[in-house]
Amino acid sequence: MDLISNLALGFSTAASPANLAFCLIGVLLGTLIGVLPGIGATATIAMLLPITFQLEPVSSLIMLAGIYYGAQYGGSTTAILINMPGESSSAVTAIDGYQMARKGRAGAALSIAALGSFFAGTVSTFLVAIFAIPLTAIALKFGAAEYFSLMVVGLVSSIALAHGSIVKALAMVALGLLLGLVGTDIYTGTPRFTLGIREYADGLNFVAVAVGVFGIAEILRNLEGEKTRTLVMAKVSGLWPTKDDFKRMAAPVVRGTVIGSALGILPGGGAILAAFASYTVEKRVSDHPEEFGHGAIAGVAGPESANNAGAQTSFIPLLTLGIPANPVMALMVGAMIIQGIVPGPNVATEQPTLFWGIIASMWIGNLMLVVLNLPLIGLWVKLLTVPYYVLFPIIMAFCSIGVYSVNSNVYDLYAVALFGLGGYLLVKLRCEPAPLLLGFVLGPLLEENLRRAMILSRGDPTTFVTRPISAILLAIALAVLIIVFLPSVKKKREEVFQEED
Repeated sequence: MDLISNLALGFSTAASPANLAFCLIGVLLGTLIGVLPGIGATATIAMLLPITFQLEPVSSLIMLAGIYYGAQYGGSTTAILINMPGESSSAVTAIDGYQMARKGRAGAALSIAALGSFFAGTVSTFLVAIFAIPLTAIALKFGAAEYFSLMVVGLVSSIALAHGSIVKALAMVALGLLLGLVGTDIYTGTPRFTLGIREYADGLNFVAVAVGVFGIAEILRNLEGEKTRTLVMAKVSGLWPTKDDFKRMAAPVVRGTVIGSALGILPGGGAILAAFASYTVEKRVSDHPEEFGHGAIAGVAGPESANNAGAQTSFIPLLTLGIPANPVMALMVGAMIIQGIVPGPNVATEQPTLFWGIIASMWIGNLMLVVLNLPLIGLWVKLLTVPYYVLFPIIMAFCSIGVYSVNSNVYDLYAVALFGLGGYLLVKLRCEPAPLLLGFVLGPLLEENLRRAMILSRGDPTTFVTRPISAILLAIALAVLIIVFLPSVKKKREEVFQEED
């Protein structure tokens, strides 16, 4: 009964005219940036963070969440129509979706992706609702040592699931942790690493770092390597799948939903991993594996369901533990902090309207995406013809105005430029910036809980291994780190990310 009453509270909050409007704005923006290759949900949410400062907390978070799962939908459109995934998690969809489009079945491929995503989004949203309160109750029993160990698990997992070299990912986490130390010491009040700049006494502006590393760096990267977009068909028809299509997509959608829901919780990149895992499973269980790569319906339905389910369940660690599972969730943590909300298990008890409103809005947003996206496919097709060099000056101006409006601090603009160039350099060095952002967000929390645990134990470091939950979490982190360095796992991991590229 508690779950029903909580969901009723959530739907009454999410269904208010203002929140419905922001949910609609979010899913439309998400679809738009998913359709336009080269921008991405992470960069867009980073750019929009300054706007959320002016909104109500629940409205801003509903809008940002809508952008995230809306981008999962939009990414499949470009993957199918022009063989260019708008989102990295849609890279698998392009394999068979584009082949379906070349055979004149683009409409069916797009509707299969949309319907599979809606089913997966519905199931995973209810999973979020079901597991939210039990996990929150467990998290309330955590002390400083347990939170420190949990964050270590999150950071290690992000290293394991990052692209490229494990060593480079580890270096990115360390750099993020160091950047998080800039500011004033939380216990002594002494400025540190501020280079004598008073404006950095409160630390580096999260919005400036996020916009620079993801937004500006992504713009520079796309300007350097803009690809020619060739549409398979200017007019998409035959949107509704046939009876045979429904029979072929049913089992892959269910399997993809299960895989995505489980892997989405993992820190680092669960939605991306889920799509690849789903495609592998479908190919192995299929009676006709030779169809894969040549327009197999299961190759579209399974991965699309998996990546959308993974996107939804990645909210579980954010809402229950305050731990981001991926860069987008790290930005959501930043948005909550901007609004004066401390992420963690207390959100469910202290702000149930916000907590359940976000969960209910996920289902409403997924319904909006299905109802709106299929009729608007013609519009998205036209937008694919817009050259990127027309878009980037508008995006740059929008970023600069937004970042400056947060604190009216010119140093934040310098930080955006610096981190933009730094983010671009990281891309050229094949260092993924996602672990850096996770390290930057979790760094202050990691330090605070480390020092608090040491104070409570009177300087005894064994407190982290003598407390059972903390010891188990540290053992998990160590096991993950050992596993990813095993030669067989390392080779398989390289193959997966090579396929994605």
